[in-house]
Amino acid sequence: MAGSDTAPFLSQADDPEDRPVPGTPGLPGSMGNPKSGEPEVPDREGLRRITGLSPGHSALIVAVLCYINLLNYMDRFTVAGVLPDIEQFFSIGDSSSGLIQTVFISSYMVLAPVFGYLGDRYNRKYLMCGGIAFWSLVTLGSSFIPRERFWLLLLTRGLVGVGEASYSTIAPTLIADLFVADQRSRMLSVFYFAIPVGSGLGYIAGSKVKDVAGDWHWALRVTPGLGVVAVLLLFLVVREPPRGAVERHSDSPPLSPTSWWVDLRALARNLIFGLITCLTGVLGVGLGVEISRRLRRSNPRADPLVCAAGLLGSAPFLFLSLACARGSIVATYIFIFIGETLLSMNWAIVADILLYVVIPTRRSTAEAFQIVLSHLLGDAGSPYLIGLISDRLRRDWPPSFLSEFRALQFSLMLCAFVGALGGAAFLGTAIFIEGDRRRAQLHAQGLLPEAGPADDRIVVPQRGRSTRVPVSSVLI
Repeated sequence: MAGSDTAPFLSQADDPEDRPVPGTPGLPGSMGNPKSGEPEVPDREGLRRITGLSPGHSALIVAVLCYINLLNYMDRFTVAGVLPDIEQFFSIGDSSSGLIQTVFISSYMVLAPVFGYLGDRYNRKYLMCGGIAFWSLVTLGSSFIPRERFWLLLLTRGLVGVGEASYSTIAPTLIADLFVADQRSRMLSVFYFAIPVGSGLGYIAGSKVKDVAGDWHWALRVTPGLGVVAVLLLFLVVREPPRGAVERHSDSPPLSPTSWWVDLRALARNLIFGLITCLTGVLGVGLGVEISRRLRRSNPRADPLVCAAGLLGSAPFLFLSLACARGSIVATYIFIFIGETLLSMNWAIVADILLYVVIPTRRSTAEAFQIVLSHLLGDAGSPYLIGLISDRLRRDWPPSFLSEFRALQFSLMLCAFVGALGGAAFLGTAIFIEGDRRRAQLHAQGLLPEAGPADDRIVVPQRGRSTRVPVSSVLI
């Protein structure tokens, strides 16, 4: 049966001989030729026959992948939740503690292409099982490192990148081979919703487990146990679907892997937008920080005002990039470059604002909620919302490539409008920023004691002087 895991370890799981025979009812090619040149989308029965999995089983696989993605980001941000304790235990400064994340990201970055290569050619299920098992063991081992072996902690965080790279590069491709069109978009939105939730839970779990256990080492021992569960679920629930079968016409030959060099040359033709994003991100962040630093000398509200200017300024350029997309690709890239540069100006500033309006003992929790809310109101639901608007627009238009283009073009224009709303929100923030920062400073210095939550007393005059009495006594 297609999708079974009878292939040996690290071998191709989607053997062409195991695929369904073209022309089977419900498969692409069995529905006639409704529209020349347009891809045929299989129905639910067609997907079941192609993948060898029922709709319920496919949804269960996505649920398992979401759980692992949640765990993935929990582990990544658990260290941040106990970072002050790690600094104290190993007697290191901020630069060394920052190196922990740098080593992890560097390892993750270098190993991602390696697992991308393997994931396109070998059994993805077993690759993920091996990577997550290795990551769980390394994370558990890092919790037993003695204080004089900080270099060993750096090594283990680098090795954690092996497990995360093995999963993050492969899991979305499984979803792509289980669903098509709108179903795929919905499942991917659910999958990536685990990023903000997992990030926030990592901060919270790290600090809370440390508080309960009285030792920060236990914060690093939670996710490995959950990782064992993840490996078992992967092994028992997940089945390897045939690559690309749900998107292939019945008369087209089966897809076969090409050499890595051919893959890279083909991908290089799609990387212009990515290069623009990388360049504008670096330029925008640096520009925003420098402008804010200079304006602070004369205006204490410079931070939110710079963020507001960046968002309000980016909105028209992002709108113009969409409006010009069909007429001039060069103009589109120019407007994207300007818009993304302005949009990136607020990234570092927002992080700074969050830190100086929150007292030190609440900053990790504040970071967690900021991550959750920013993703919740942003990239967690926006892909699905954009797709939903696009589908709704296409219902009233004749089916064609131009209709699909226009529908996505108009739905994406919503992003420019939301950016303008964000700029207005930062203008509102500028009104309160000074007072909030001052209160946080006074509280951190012990000059602004916090009232107890059960303090329900009021001040009343009594025999020539004021005294505090319970509200109930006054009412009686």
